[in-house]
Amino acid sequence: MSASVMIRMSRSLTYWILCGALASFSAVALGKPNIVLLYIDDWAWNGTPVPMDDSMENSHQPVLQMPNLENLARQGMKFRNAYGSPQCSPARAALQTGQSAARSGFTVYLGAREPYYDTRKDVRGFPVVPNVSDRELDEDAVTIAEALNPLGYVSAHVGKWHMRGDPGNEGYVLHDGDTDNNPGNPLKGMKRMPEIMTDPKLMFSITERAIGFMEQQAKSGTPFYLQISHYAMHEGRESLHETRKKYVNHPLVQAWYEENNKKPETVNRGDDPAIWLAMGEDLDGRIGAVLDKIKELGIDDNTYVIVAGDNGYRHEEIELSPSLKQPLHATKWWLWDGGLRVPMIVKGPGIKPGSVFAGNVVNYDFLPTFVDWAGGDPEELRNIDGVSLADYMAGLQPNEAFLNRNLYFHYPHYRRSMPHSAVISSSLKVIHFYESPEIPMLFDLSSDIGEVTNIAHEHPQTHRRIYDEMMRYLDKVGARLPKVNPDYDPKVYMEQKEFEERTAWGPFEGQRTLDADEI
Repeated sequence: MSASVMIRMSRSLTYWILCGALASFSAVALGKPNIVLLYIDDWAWNGTPVPMDDSMENSHQPVLQMPNLENLARQGMKFRNAYGSPQCSPARAALQTGQSAARSGFTVYLGAREPYYDTRKDVRGFPVVPNVSDRELDEDAVTIAEALNPLGYVSAHVGKWHMRGDPGNEGYVLHDGDTDNNPGNPLKGMKRMPEIMTDPKLMFSITERAIGFMEQQAKSGTPFYLQISHYAMHEGRESLHETRKKYVNHPLVQAWYEENNKKPETVNRGDDPAIWLAMGEDLDGRIGAVLDKIKELGIDDNTYVIVAGDNGYRHEEIELSPSLKQPLHATKWWLWDGGLRVPMIVKGPGIKPGSVFAGNVVNYDFLPTFVDWAGGDPEELRNIDGVSLADYMAGLQPNEAFLNRNLYFHYPHYRRSMPHSAVISSSLKVIHFYESPEIPMLFDLSSDIGEVTNIAHEHPQTHRRIYDEMMRYLDKVGARLPKVNPDYDPKVYMEQKEFEERTAWGPFEGQRTLDADEI
């Protein structure tokens, strides 16, 4: 057994000794709330039927029916400016550790160790040499489960982990192991769904395990943290046949089939909007099953329920409604808001029904918030970037320090995108592309949510101030930064299939050209 594994086992054992000692106290007497996080994969900010901005018609998807999610929004608080990460794994690492990707070093999945390789792509000849990424959580990083266990909590993680390593070594007593995208895509390679489909995206079996865990903890009176990491809404579309039939017959879906010369019987499932919509409604049913079980167990008044996405996305299904255009720029793998903004709704003790929070929040705020709810002191957490949102959810008006704090994002990789970093400060956002350091980029998201107009030249001092703050932060936390490639070969770079997208969605001066689904 390696020394690192022994250290992790020793650390987890210490937490469990503390947990066992605290479990002798009554959870009711301690007033410890339960915490349930439903973490949704690849979910666009505007990909739900709940408007994330009530003044923006295109901040939701009206064709998709998710009555349980809509009811949750009526009962709790929705967050207009919730940010995730540009990709699944960095989002999950930030969530678990309270650290930005720049600090944790977990910036991409499949990060290789060879200097000229990045993710699954040979990038020799590209303009800059991208960075490697951590492949697992750092041994000294404290996860949500490890932070909550000494406070008397038992923690479970079901579904997609996607960070390598054993969740059991991170404090989780129930988990599905080192899962990635594959378990949630059992139909990979199949153009159409089989005749019998009972557990699309494993959402039914995942929910059953989650409910079993809740029943066990409610019976024992032990407060719990439960993370249900769904494989939906990731591509590899799957749904119940009955739900799909409902959307196949929708007039807008029928119009899509006709316009694209497709037939419901033969359309590939990866193209079929009816399956995507049905997948969302099936997911909503599983969210409803969890909410119903919480009520049945009599713990509704003492349980926080959070529904949030992991990273931004761009759902073409939004185009089914002709009047709705994409409100955000770009998609997953980019640090434009289209790759970062996510839906987020929270219900629980002390949260005003139907409330809206307009301040900026980010995935690395979850850890300190959960510790705060559990009766711990978030200030005792070390080497984190997040802050507790507990008081704000309880109605406290955020001060200027919170509203103007910097949120940092770091993606020094080539995927469909290119290496870049970003910082959001209040409504101002600076993006820095390492290929084009000569192009300063500044946006005012309060008046330009689509990041159409680069105002850096009109406000050079503001850009320089925020940019300098970002670079000082990256240096402070030891972020890996791309380097100029002495072997850059423009011909090699231009031959890449992603070159056109990189050019269209890369840095620009003045105003960018709108995409077809934005016009």
